[in-house]
Amino acid sequence: MADGKRLNWIDTAKGISIILVVMMYSANSVGKDTGDISYLRYIIGFATPFRMPEFFLISGLFLSQVIARPWNKFTDRRAVHYFYFYALWMLIHIGTKMVLGGLAPMEALSTVAISIVEPYGVLWFIYMLGVFSLAAKILWDLRVPHWVALPIALVLQMLTVKTGSYAVNQFAEYFVYFYLGYVAAPQIFRFVAWIEDHKSIALMGLVGWALVNGALVFSPGFEITPFHTEMGLAALPGLHFALAVAGGMAILTAAALLAPYASMNWLTWVGAHSIVIYLSFALPMSIVRVALIKLDLISNPHILSSVVFLVSMIAPVVLYFIIKTTGYGKFLFTRPNWAYLPSAKQGLPRRAPIASAPAE
Repeated sequence: MADGKRLNWIDTAKGISIILVVMMYSANSVGKDTGDISYLRYIIGFATPFRMPEFFLISGLFLSQVIARPWNKFTDRRAVHYFYFYALWMLIHIGTKMVLGGLAPMEALSTVAISIVEPYGVLWFIYMLGVFSLAAKILWDLRVPHWVALPIALVLQMLTVKTGSYAVNQFAEYFVYFYLGYVAAPQIFRFVAWIEDHKSIALMGLVGWALVNGALVFSPGFEITPFHTEMGLAALPGLHFALAVAGGMAILTAAALLAPYASMNWLTWVGAHSIVIYLSFALPMSIVRVALIKLDLISNPHILSSVVFLVSMIAPVVLYFIIKTTGYGKFLFTRPNWAYLPSAKQGLPRRAPIASAPAE
């Protein structure tokens, strides 16, 4: 399950996922500022059912390898790890808003305090990974059967929970996918192994899935706005979940077909460093978007969205290589020794890169 070949397709799938996520935030932010709709909004509209669920599904695949660890070691690797990077980049984001956006110091302190219990901005994914890991560990410790936990998680997703807490809402919406990745990992790996041996059938299946997914997303009732997608029939409870899982399996299928090609090594690399990109893409995205709009350098919404998207993808990679080359700023993407729980250091990798976290 963890041989190099299979890790390649996992990273390739994560690469596709992070591209879709950055594309969404780039297109949405441009649309919100300009009121225009670019072609990227339709790509994101198509991916709406599975874009984030697939990321969480993959994140749960290796949980079974660590869930039996003592609480201190499990918490260090699957919760403290994420919370360190969340807290660090949350402070960086808020600090940047103070310097460039005129955010008042007291308002900034208030935002920091709130962000302890409510995930901040685009970093919510990192925050929820830690929360989901702890929730799964509690269920495991309590010996709650999968056949009990999974249906309850599915009901929460189908109810479209709306509370005053963003963290609670996101837990209800996405925990089922993380837990499903954990529970169904053996079946998922067998599925991908089958795909690798039946490429022609898999390709035809992808075409069929794309047609069905597109038809249900863009069915009567759908609406594409500059910064939001209202799905058609795909939004129906139950069907939304089914399309999310089907889309996740489709991304894994596409990844299994693409990973063996050397020309796709870049996509596999992007996936292996997907959380690095996730942590740091929002700042260059905001800076370049605001600059281009204020200077009125690009008026075409399609070109503007494309430029913002490309900068948002490339800037984190440039930053990563600058840090790797100079040795300065490693703490941005590598957890320093002091950020480990003291009782969990022994036998665990020190200063492990964040990109390795989901597989450990």
